[in-house]
Amino acid sequence: MLLSLAIILTRARVGLDAPLVTVEVHISNGLPAFSIVGLPDTAVRESKERVRSAILNSDLDFPQRRITINLAPADLPKDGGRFDLAIAVGILLASSQIPEGATRDLEFFGELALSGELRPVDAVLTAAIAASAMQHPLIVAHENGAEANLPDRSIVYPFQSLGSVVNAIKQPKRFTALPKCENKPDPQADAALYPDLAEVKGQHHAKRALEAAAAGKHNLLMMGPPGAGKSMLAARLPSILPPMTDAEAMETAAINSITRALDNSGTLWRRPIRSPHHTASSTAIAGGGSNPKPGEISLAHNGVLFLDELPEFPRRVLEVLREPLETGVIAISRAAQQVVYPANFQLIAALNPCPCGRPESPPEHCHNPQACCNKYQSKLSGPLIDRIDLHIHVEALPIAELQQIKPGESSSAIKERVCAARSIQLDRQGCANHDLSAQQVDQFCPLSTRDIQFLQVATERLGLSARGYHRLLKVARTLADLEQTREISKRHLTEALSYRALF
Repeated sequence: MLLSLAIILTRARVGLDAPLVTVEVHISNGLPAFSIVGLPDTAVRESKERVRSAILNSDLDFPQRRITINLAPADLPKDGGRFDLAIAVGILLASSQIPEGATRDLEFFGELALSGELRPVDAVLTAAIAASAMQHPLIVAHENGAEANLPDRSIVYPFQSLGSVVNAIKQPKRFTALPKCENKPDPQADAALYPDLAEVKGQHHAKRALEAAAAGKHNLLMMGPPGAGKSMLAARLPSILPPMTDAEAMETAAINSITRALDNSGTLWRRPIRSPHHTASSTAIAGGGSNPKPGEISLAHNGVLFLDELPEFPRRVLEVLREPLETGVIAISRAAQQVVYPANFQLIAALNPCPCGRPESPPEHCHNPQACCNKYQSKLSGPLIDRIDLHIHVEALPIAELQQIKPGESSSAIKERVCAARSIQLDRQGCANHDLSAQQVDQFCPLSTRDIQFLQVATERLGLSARGYHRLLKVARTLADLEQTREISKRHLTEALSYRALF
C-alpha cells in the first residue's frame, strides 16, 4: 500500500543562511510523470533524471505513476544538486520502500550520480550549523562528512551511496555518527609556515606600524619606492597575527564552504590571507553572480586583504571597499534576491609614490615629477584614504647600510606582545580596537583635558575628519595596550598622529 505523501527535510542556501526546505512528494494515479515545483533552477529540474537512474541502479523500484515534488517554501529560490538525495528518499518513502517515520527529523544533503553514488555539495557547513541548532541529524555524502561535523552539536551520518542510506534507514542500528575531533594546529608549527620579520633589516618605523596594525586589527597603507620592502613586510604580517577564536574560525569556514574552498586540515584555524591582482573586477572583489557568492573581501573575513600597487586597481573597484571598511559587511543586490555577506577584513595596501616609483630621480621623459605624483595618488579617493588607520612611508635603504644591519626582532617575540594586547582588548570590550563603536571610543579612550586640547590643535592642522579623529584614538588605544598601560598618554597620541601625516 502506498503512503502517497511523504515529507523530507533539507536546506537551501541564501548567503550564509540555510533556510529549512521541506521536500513534499506526492504519488498519485495517472500517466507516468515526474514534475518539480517550488522555484527550482535548471540544476534542480534536471535532478529528475539523476534521481530516476540512481533509484533504478540501486536495485530499488521507481514508481511508474504521477510524481509531484514540491520544494517548500515556494517563493525561496532553489539551486544546485543538493536536493537530489532528499527527493530520492521522499519518493522511496511515498512508495513505501522505506518504513514510515524512519526519516523523522533527519536532514538530507547530496547530489546523486546515475549509479546511485552520493556526491558532495557546497555550503554543507552552513546547513550543519542551522541543523545542529534544531538538533536535527544530517545525512551527507562521505566527502562532506568532516565539514558537516565541525559545529559542536552537529550529528552527522556520512554515506557513499543511495543504497547504503536506504539500508541504514531500514535498520537504524546501522547509523554511525562521526566522532568529534579537535583539529587545531600547533601555534609553534604554525609560525614556521610564514617568513620571519627578523629577515627585514632596518625599517623600524614600518615594523612598529605593522605591530600596531596586528594588535588592533587596524588598516595599514605603505608608500615607498620599488624594492623598499613593502611587499616583504606585508608577507610577514601573518607571522604576528593573533590566532582566531572558535567563533571567528566557524564564520570563516562557513564562507569558504559556499565556494567549496574549505580545507578541513589545520588551515581552518588560520586567518585567511587574500591578495587579488589589480586586474580583478569589482564583482570578483565584492562578490556577485546570479546566485550571489562571496568575493575576495568576504573570503578575507577575519583575516587580511592585501592590495599591492593600490592605484593600479580601477577606481570603481576601490570604491567598493568603502562600505565594508566601515560596516564590516557587504550587501549584494540582484533582481531575484539580496544577500549580505560578512566582510570584516584588515586592509593592508602598498603603493609607489608615482608610476616610475622614484620621484627623486625621475626618468628623462618626466618633466614634472610632483605633478606626476599628485596625478597618480589622486586615483585614491579621500573617503577611502580616511578609512585607513595607519599611513607610513617605507624608505629604501642603501645597499651598504643593509649589509651592516643585524637581523631584527623575531616574529615570535613580536607576536607575544600582539597577542597580549589583543587579549587586553577582548577582556575589556569584547572586540579589537578597530571595531570599537563611537560610543565605545568615548568609554574606553578617555583623555585628560590637556591631551584633548593638544589633539584638537593637531587634528585641525592635519585637517582630519571626525572619522579620522576616532581612528586616531583607536590607534592610540592600541599603542597603550601594547605597553599594557590603562591610560592613553601624550606619547601614544603623538605616535598615532605620526601615522596619519602621509596624505
